[in-house]
Amino acid sequence: MKNSYNYRHLYYFWVVAKEGSMSKAAERLDMATQTISAQVHELEKSLGYLLFKPAGRGITLTESGLVAVKIADQIFSIGETLPEALRDAAKFQKIKLTVGVSDGLPKLITRQLLEPILTRKDVQLIVHEGEFDDLLADLALHRLDIILADRPAPNNKNLNVYSEELTKTSIAWFSPKQFLKKAKNDFPQCLNEIPILMPTSHSTVRNLIDQWFSKKNITPNIVGEFEDSALLKTFAASGLGVFPAGKLIEKDLKETYGIELIGDCEEIYEYFYAIRSEKKIQHPLVHAIIKQLN
Repeated sequence: MKNSYNYRHLYYFWVVAKEGSMSKAAERLDMATQTISAQVHELEKSLGYLLFKPAGRGITLTESGLVAVKIADQIFSIGETLPEALRDAAKFQKIKLTVGVSDGLPKLITRQLLEPILTRKDVQLIVHEGEFDDLLADLALHRLDIILADRPAPNNKNLNVYSEELTKTSIAWFSPKQFLKKAKNDFPQCLNEIPILMPTSHSTVRNLIDQWFSKKNITPNIVGEFEDSALLKTFAASGLGVFPAGKLIEKDLKETYGIELIGDCEEIYEYFYAIRSEKKIQHPLVHAIIKQLN
């Protein structure tokens, strides 16, 4: 049932009840006594009950008034906590960042690119992984604040987005312990025999690595191809084969998977970009990512 009474009138009544008279309430509220009296009468009229009755030269609460003042105590005591609650909320307010991650971007690289904001306590990070073109569409519709990808946005005058290179890494070959000795002793010719795990054509470096094989006269023994870089590394760690990856994550590969560097894939680099929809960076977390990684 919808309340028909006015909460401001209820507040005036509550002050009168606390002060014990209309005149003292008027003084506290810096209002005319007649105004306070009229507002209280309006409240009584809307509720259908008298809240005050005469008592000598003053007034006192009726039975209905006693019930009303107890409820008003609860209402306005809760109301008094509002400023403090809002201060606390503002103090601990988190800044939301919605990031699109291209499915061709290695997971360990993604973590490094986001590292400038991960130590902040005021961040609420939301990450969506998906196809590059789908992410660009979401960015254009302002569903994302930034995209991290292994390629810049295409040149398209109808696509109002801005790409910025964050970092790059040279490509090298890595091996689990099962193949480490043989790989190091006969690199890169060992790649003719040792099982190899490769990224699919989803990755921007796949074609470059295939060209590198041709240049080195290597017929690679490819036993698996993976779109998901984390899955590739998991299979490699289990001993399925050696694989190419950015030297930027060499430390993580060794510490997380026990995988070690065996040799460089000369002159091949993987580039990583931030793509945003605003020409002037407004979002503070987007600014932190781009500024600290440049």
